[in-house]
Amino acid sequence: MSDFPIESGASVVPTHYWHRLDDGRVQCDVCPRECKLHEGQRGLCFVRGCLDGQVVLTTYGRSSGFVVDPIEKKPLNHFLPGTPVFSFGTAGCNLACKFCQNWDMSKSREMDTLADAASPEAIARVAEETGCRSVAFTYNDPVIFFEYAVDVARACRERGLKTVAVTAGYVSPGAREDFFAHMDAANVDLKGFTERFYHKICGGHLQPVLDTLVYLKHHTDVWFELTTLLIPGENDSPEEIDEMTRWVVEHLGPDVPMHFTAFHPDYKMLEHPPTPPETLLRAREIALRNGVQYAYTGNVHDKAGQSTWCPHCGGLVIERDWYQLGDWHLDPEGRCAHCATPIAGVFEARPGDWGPRRQVVRMSR
Repeated sequence: MSDFPIESGASVVPTHYWHRLDDGRVQCDVCPRECKLHEGQRGLCFVRGCLDGQVVLTTYGRSSGFVVDPIEKKPLNHFLPGTPVFSFGTAGCNLACKFCQNWDMSKSREMDTLADAASPEAIARVAEETGCRSVAFTYNDPVIFFEYAVDVARACRERGLKTVAVTAGYVSPGAREDFFAHMDAANVDLKGFTERFYHKICGGHLQPVLDTLVYLKHHTDVWFELTTLLIPGENDSPEEIDEMTRWVVEHLGPDVPMHFTAFHPDYKMLEHPPTPPETLLRAREIALRNGVQYAYTGNVHDKAGQSTWCPHCGGLVIERDWYQLGDWHLDPEGRCAHCATPIAGVFEARPGDWGPRRQVVRMSR
C-alpha cells in the first residue's frame, strides 16, 4: 500500500470493481491482490486508490507514450501479420517482477512519466490515420488501467479497429470477463510454471494466471499467444519447460503459439546472466516434442525459430527475420499453401508490409 496523495482531476475517474469492508476500508476487486485501502491509500499497482470512500483510477487518459510498432513485437505471430499496431501504456503494475524489462514505466511512482495524454476517441482516430489495423495496450499491464483500456477498445470498434492486450493475466473473475469481452487478441506472459517463481520473483501466484488462460481458451473468441521470458537458473530448466508445455497442450490445445524469449539483466536482477540462445532452442524443441504446433524463440536472431511452419507437412508458411516478413505461403483462407492445412490465427488475404519500423506519435501536438 502507498499513501502517495490522490488529488481530484481530469485523470481521476470512479471504478466499478470494488466493495466496502466492515472496518471502513474499501477492497479493489480487479486483480487477485485484493488491495484493502484506507482513504488516500493506493494499491500496489499505484494507479488505483481510495478517494472519497471509493476506488478510483488516477491515470485515465494519460500515457507514457504512443508508438506505432510491428504487431510481431507484442509478440503476436498469428494475428494480422506484418501490420502496424498503435501501442501505448500508462504507469504502474499489479505484479512486482524483479526482472521487469519495462520497469521505468511499470514501476514508476512519478506522474511525470505520463507525459502524453489522449482521449479514447483521439487514440482510435490517430490509430486509423496512421494506417494501424489494431491498438495495443502494452508496456505495462492494461488490467490496472481497466476503465481507460475498455473505453479505448469501444472507440476502436466503432472505427473497425482491433484491440490487443499485452498482459500477465493477473485479473480476478468478474473483471476478467468484462475486460476480455472488449479485446480481440492478447499476448499473455506465462512468467514461469512454479508457485515458487511467481511468489519469489513476481510477488504473485501462478493459479490465477492459469485460470485466465483456461477462461480465454474455453469461454472467449480472443486470439491469444503465450510468452515466457526464460531466466537462467530460475524458470528455464528442461523439467519446468516440459511440465509447462504439457499443461498448455492438455488444457489449451496444441494450436496456442508459445514464445520463449531471452532475458537480459535489468531492474533488480542485474546479477543474472543473459539467456544463452541454446536455452531458447532447447525450450522450443521440448514444446514441439510435447505437441505444441507453433513454438517460437524471441530476443535472439533465429530465423528458423521465428518463422511459422505447417504442423502437418512441415513446410514454411510465414518466414520471419526479427520483425521483417519474408516468404509467405498462406492462401487467402489462412491455409498452408503446400498442403491446405488450416493455420490457427487471424489472417488477412495478404500480409502487411510494415516491417520493423517504429514510429513515435506525439498526441499532445
